Amino acid sequence: MNCSFSHFLIGFTRGSARLPLGNNPYGNNQKKTTKRKPEVLRRKAAALSVSMTEEEAPGPAEPLSAEDYAAEAMAADMDPWIKFDARKTPRAEFSSWLESNRPSQVSRCGAEGPVGWICVRGPQYWEDSGDVEGLQDSWETLLESGRSISFHTIRELALNHSVLYGKWLMHLDTGFKVDRAWESIARAVLDGKIGSAKVSPRDPRSDPRHVICVYNQNFTDEEQVMRLDSVIRAAGVKCVMYYKPDVYTYLGIYRNNRWKICPTIYESMFDLESVPRRSHIINKVTNQEVT
Repeated sequence: MNCSFSHFLIGFTRGSARLPLGNNPYGNNQKKTTKRKPEVLRRKAAALSVSMTEEEAPGPAEPLSAEDYAAEAMAADMDPWIKFDARKTPRAEFSSWLESNRPSQVSRCGAEGPVGWICVRGPQYWEDSGDVEGLQDSWETLLESGRSISFHTIRELALNHSVLYGKWLMHLDTGFKVDRAWESIARAVLDGKIGSAKVSPRDPRSDPRHVICVYNQNFTDEEQVMRLDSVIRAAGVKCVMYYKPDVYTYLGIYRNNRWKICPTIYESMFDLESVPRRSHIINKVTNQEVT
């Protein structure tokens, strides 16, 4: 597989949004069906993960559609990942692995082949993303019903199918900034303070920045989401962050989606002047300050 294949995938899935079941950072525990119409199989390519054009990052001169963003994310998901799994790999190997795989030095389209993501999984990493196939089937039924689409209807679907993971997203310039932030977060994962995290490699063809995704198990548990923010801030990350439920990603809800749904539900800004220093977090669904 090479980068030309990634571009083929992007073109192949324009206008569709459905998850590929292969490269799942939570494991491949979804129910699989053997009989699918070809068009539905093509739609299974929606994003599990976020590309560098993920929501809340400044967009290009001509805004892309939600389907374009989903296709880019799908291409990254289907390419090989560089992974460190603390459940399987000795801790003594972590520092050398981290040094060899700094995000600013790993190319999206390297000489040895494409790299989709650089990923660290903690010692208590839990591989269960819920019933994603059932979620997507229910989503199609919902769309066909003509019911209005909102955060609350999607939250209901997520609860019904136990698709509850979410992630804090941060966008950082390539070089020292992303390497330092990634090292701090990756070490927090290794120490068991965070379940899993990933970072995009350097992509000289597009945005010169990277996205780091830091996961928790339940986006509906606001206290859990706030605790994860605190852990990330304690690791030294000071940039603006946005929180996105994975259910949005599975359903192809990115910027410029046709339902006008904001693709993230929390915004975190670090206050350097407060004592003690802390995040100011806004719930973007209710437009109310949480902390």
